[in-house]
Amino acid sequence: MAGPPAAWSNWAGNQHSTALVTERPRTVAEVAEAVRRANAAGRTVRAVGSGHSFTAVAVTDGHRLDLADLATDVTVDVARRLVTVPAGMTLHMLNDLLAGHGLAVPNLGDIDAQTIAGALSTGTHGTGAKLGCLSTFVAGLTLVTGTGEVLRCSADENRDVFDAARVGLGAVGVLVEVTLSCVDAFVLRAHERPAALAEVLDDLPGLYEPHDHAEFYWFPYTNRVQVKTNDRVTVDDRPLPRWRGWLDDEFLANTVFAGACRLGRAVPGLAPRISAVSARALTERTYTGRSDRVFCTPRRVRFVEMEYGLPRDALPTALTELRRIVDRLPFKVLFPVEVRFTAADDIWLSHSYGRDSAYIAVHQYVGMPYEPYFRAFEQVATELGGRPHWGKLHWRDAESLATAYPKFAAFLAVRDRLDPGRIFTNAYLDQVLAD
Repeated sequence: MAGPPAAWSNWAGNQHSTALVTERPRTVAEVAEAVRRANAAGRTVRAVGSGHSFTAVAVTDGHRLDLADLATDVTVDVARRLVTVPAGMTLHMLNDLLAGHGLAVPNLGDIDAQTIAGALSTGTHGTGAKLGCLSTFVAGLTLVTGTGEVLRCSADENRDVFDAARVGLGAVGVLVEVTLSCVDAFVLRAHERPAALAEVLDDLPGLYEPHDHAEFYWFPYTNRVQVKTNDRVTVDDRPLPRWRGWLDDEFLANTVFAGACRLGRAVPGLAPRISAVSARALTERTYTGRSDRVFCTPRRVRFVEMEYGLPRDALPTALTELRRIVDRLPFKVLFPVEVRFTAADDIWLSHSYGRDSAYIAVHQYVGMPYEPYFRAFEQVATELGGRPHWGKLHWRDAESLATAYPKFAAFLAVRDRLDPGRIFTNAYLDQVLAD
């Protein structure tokens, strides 16, 4: 179903566009027809998800495809632990679907509002030193190419497309259906505690090696971090009381933090004190819960973000330089810095292709200056061999990225074959992939 020109913006509000035509296809055949129709008209096409990318990856002034109504057969093979779902399904819906069949995905990021296609296409990841990004759980996928062909891919069928499309930026086709490898449903024991940054950096392997999932947040202008580890346990015997979940995750992490950010934006000189108070306000807690409900928490305070995947041994140097950058900025930083870990994988445009990685994510509250901060850290990260997250702000171009990704040329070759007319391009893809 096609509609008139419609305005669109992403979750953070930093990307906007008005498409000439917005379509909400209900079937794969309608997606293919929409692509052929745009091709015939000489217009570009971009599929949009939930708008949780900070880059302009979904921006278009041509045809916008909203896949929220796309219905493909949902199949759950409990014995083989496989689920096949429409790519426009949100992670939240997927998690509930799997839980109803005693299954779960092995890992998740900290929000579940993204569509499956959007999360996969940009390399969304959680944390876990032995686990890859979400795209490593893909067992098969179906996409519509730039010529309107419906193509099925897996490790055994169209392998090169499979390697390209699992983190494909929407540049090689429109993902319409995905088959994911799952695990039996599991319970996580979460342990959150304050710590000194130096203590954590002195023994990073001691943080990420013993735990299934580990991460920490550094509070700018302080020496304090909040460490979180998640480990599988057999019994959900310590659920978080409802009042404590509301107090920590809704009131403190959202309502109070939003107020503190607004105060810091109005009176920037208070930012170091606000950061110090925030670091002290987060106390130690331990609880258990269904895996996706432990992984994912509400995020209602708007921000912009840049994230870099680095070789793990570069993390201490990167954080040392980041602290220096923050101290020298002519403005203040209001958000903590997040550090996570992933395992190496073989997906061509994955940030962890061929290497175990540490990720540093820098954030800034909406309405505050951020570009000098992000650019300064990007220079440091680039020199350390870093790769930018595809869905988060950065200023790298194709020439720079080609040296960071060993299979960059192979990805471009698949793109040439599947989208020879560049129907899926936009300004962001022109920047990062060139032509």
